[in-house]
Amino acid sequence: MALEWIVLGYAAGAEAIMLVLLTLPGIDPLRKGLISVARSLLKPFMSVVPFCLFLLMDIYWKYETRPSCDSDSCSPSEHLRHQKSIMKSQRNAVLIASALLFYWLLYSVTSLVVKIEQLNKRVEKPKAQD
Repeated sequence: MALEWIVLGYAAGAEAIMLVLLTLPGIDPLRKGLISVARSLLKPFMSVVPFCLFLLMDIYWKYETRPSCDSDSCSPSEHLRHQKSIMKSQRNAVLIASALLFYWLLYSVTSLVVKIEQLNKRVEKPKAQD
């Protein structure tokens, strides 16, 4: 299962990097290329959404089937393993939330940047005619 979390981490990282590059000021010459790359990556990154839902169901299933560790019924090592399992589940849930959030932000920012470019072209067109 570790490979799925690595893939999700890389996808969230790529989304975050594209988001930072799109919102950085002062890189107007590169912006057209970045917009086309971001728009072409939105469809493959859409696969992150069902993948995150699958991993969220996996976390839920592990939570429901995990043996409970009461204070009297388990040894200190079992209690530590139980706590580590809870921490890993929480970390993975945060990773899922961040991947979904970054995808939504990348989609929103890309569409806003495209709309701004279209409006700038519409404003410059009448100025060029005068």
